[in-house]
Amino acid sequence: MSGPCRPGAASHHEEPPVTTIDVTGARTPEAAGVITGARERIDALDDRIIGLIQERVAVSAVIQEARIASGGRRVNLSREMDVLGHYREALGKPGTALAMTLLELCRGKI
Repeated sequence: MSGPCRPGAASHHEEPPVTTIDVTGARTPEAAGVITGARERIDALDDRIIGLIQERVAVSAVIQEARIASGGRRVNLSREMDVLGHYREALGKPGTALAMTLLELCRGKI
């Protein structure tokens, strides 16, 4: 047996390098450049959003601690309804799901 199919033989066929166009799905280098730059901006925005969510969780914990210390309940349902409405008005139906996720992240951390 001879050639690259032989067991243990090194293949002379190498995969072509992955290009920015392949990674972005773009059909031109110009579009790939736009997509790459925009993705970098999205990544930076996501980092900021995550930081803000972490800050929101911390502030919510302060509120819950104060409410519980005063003899109240951990969760204030009327306030949660206000938050849901605010997100729904600003972002539509998906905003409600986003607000529910935020509220879930902020509950029960005490």
